[in-house]
Amino acid sequence: MHSSKLTISLLLLLLHNFIIFSNLSTIQAAPQKLFREYIGAENNNVKFSDVPINPTVDFHFILSFAIDYTNTSTPHPTNGDFRVYWDSNNLNPSQVSAIKAKHSNVKVSMSLAGDTINNKSVYFNPTSINTWVANAINSITQILKNYNLDGIDIDYEHFSSNPDTFAECIGKLLFYLKQNQIVSFTSIAPYEDDSIQPYYLALWRKYGHLIDYVNFQFYAYAKGTTVSQFLEYFDEQSSNYYGGNILVSFGTDGSGGLKPKNGFFKACSILSKQGKLHGIFIWSADDSKKANFKYEKQSQDFLASQ
Repeated sequence: MHSSKLTISLLLLLLHNFIIFSNLSTIQAAPQKLFREYIGAENNNVKFSDVPINPTVDFHFILSFAIDYTNTSTPHPTNGDFRVYWDSNNLNPSQVSAIKAKHSNVKVSMSLAGDTINNKSVYFNPTSINTWVANAINSITQILKNYNLDGIDIDYEHFSSNPDTFAECIGKLLFYLKQNQIVSFTSIAPYEDDSIQPYYLALWRKYGHLIDYVNFQFYAYAKGTTVSQFLEYFDEQSSNYYGGNILVSFGTDGSGGLKPKNGFFKACSILSKQGKLHGIFIWSADDSKKANFKYEKQSQDFLASQ
């Protein structure tokens, strides 16, 4: 008799937990209204205030870039001593404070490295893990505090080290920044290339729990990408970065991938219905200026409607 009652109680408990977890799954699958945009890399005199901001979405500006290279006419690596290379005339600490004060839904982060400096590739080139991490923590913390920034993005695209060294350096940096509450969110910006992915996948395997968003550069795929191809690419990268918030993206420059005019928002709608849309980001505000930021407005309007 007691065992019978115990069985019924266990079944009721399991049913209760199933209902709770089912509801949690539904909540977690809901599309996130997150819009992110890189800004300041091309010195096109773009200001935060130039970009339209929908008050009903979460909006992240990503300052591009802080680079661990010297500020000389022929820059070279500094082993983790980062300096500001974005357009600091138009995107300075007072302007960061002003845009955040005006829009409560806006946060501002910074991205590390990028592709080139003075038309030469920016390399991840540490002397050792410990010295790079120590220098990076010191220099990056100073920039984050000086600019009152909320997060950090990792966008190294060239490497003079192995994937494990990259994973350890970046992982230890992210751990310190999060552990000490210097940043509230982090992201990485990989793309599909055999010289890129092994580094980010090594980082993800060991330190993925510290990474909030994967700003996957879908615009690095070939021009003329179709909706069906885009969805295949998304599923592939969701598998690579399993459990991550993979953001969809397009470029407003001359890059490839799936463009808005060719069905980008159709693909977003499909992902949204599947509970897979974690947000949209654009490269970049500097390039969007010439079209008066129409795709920034369209992207945010789409997110707001979901």
